[in-house]
Amino acid sequence: MIKSFVVFGIGRLGSTVARTLFDLQNEVLAIDINAEKVRNISEDVTTAIQADITDGEVLEDIGLKNFDVAIIAIGTNLESAIMATMACVEAEIPLIVAKAPTKRYGRILRKLGAHKIIYPEMDMGVRLAQKLTDDGILDFFELSEDYGIVEYRIPDSWVGDTIRDLEVRNQYHINVIALRRNEDLIVQNISKEPLRKEDIIIFFGSSEDLGAMKALYDESN
Repeated sequence: MIKSFVVFGIGRLGSTVARTLFDLQNEVLAIDINAEKVRNISEDVTTAIQADITDGEVLEDIGLKNFDVAIIAIGTNLESAIMATMACVEAEIPLIVAKAPTKRYGRILRKLGAHKIIYPEMDMGVRLAQKLTDDGILDFFELSEDYGIVEYRIPDSWVGDTIRDLEVRNQYHINVIALRRNEDLIVQNISKEPLRKEDIIIFFGSSEDLGAMKALYDESN
């Protein structure tokens, strides 16, 4: 089903999202005040326009009521992000996703009516810090302040055992949601699968419990 998206701000995040959505056969309107950015993306989306979104008349002319999703990918210009968010809320767009560089910035946009706030710079920083300080972690995805998903190398002490034998959920209070083996992603009957040294295990759990895995990995290796 084709959906219609409006993307405010076509910097690195906005342009990537806009191009990808268009490649997936969706209708995409990209908006930015920078004429060069608009020219660069004009052939990669349905429509690209140069506009100052702090101008209320411009937002009225866009016809926001016709869009299914709004992505507000404006960097540090809080005024523009606020204006875009308010306009999308007034237009009753079903889903409004807003980028925020800080938690305070995000709280403001959420109070104005944005349905989902993303923190790409903060999330990238957390993931990088986790990977640099823990040799076992291959990737980390923060789902909220309290929960996340971690891709971990199999601890040496687990090789040959199964998730059921190790009683991972009872012992460590985390859930195994998938097992990556070479190019395959195993999601069914994981608990019965004997673990191999090259396996990558994907956990879901609280940040505290996932953090405890570092001690296990250090002891095992």
